Amino acid sequence: MADCYPYRITTHREDLTVIWQPGEDDGPDALAVDDHGRLLVFEDRETLQEYCARNGWKLVGESEATLDLDVVREWVEHSDLGPVTAGLLLDAWNFIEDLSHSLKTGPSLPSQGPIHDSAYEKIFRGDALVPAAAAGAWTDEETAAVRELLRAGLSLWERAVRGPGTD
Repeated sequence: MADCYPYRITTHREDLTVIWQPGEDDGPDALAVDDHGRLLVFEDRETLQEYCARNGWKLVGESEATLDLDVVREWVEHSDLGPVTAGLLLDAWNFIEDLSHSLKTGPSLPSQGPIHDSAYEKIFRGDALVPAAAAGAWTDEETAAVRELLRAGLSLWERAVRGPGTD
């Protein structure tokens, strides 16, 4: 087993930690799942460390990266809100991609096309949310596509943590 990294996901309801695993060779990054393909989530660091030790996994890092899904959800659901950071949306996008291909059961994310590719490239450069970036800023179509993708990813997270019918 490759190194594992704790990744804390926060919401107004709870803080949970998942195990992020970098892809090997050209493989995709992933989140750890159990033998039935369900996402492994931990409510505290001690339980996470015990699980990793019991399974012979090397947990790397004294502290974990954190993703606040409430801020992402606010941006997705309220287009009139001010901007969020490009870094937050990039982290959320990458997280839901990893979540989607890690789960062995349930629906995956909607398919992505050239609009998503363009939006991702712009957000990766950091210009997507800066209107002064002109051609580097997201178009209305790209913004809508990202919101739709993140909305689906937030639903996927809810189903992975709480089960079907919890969106």
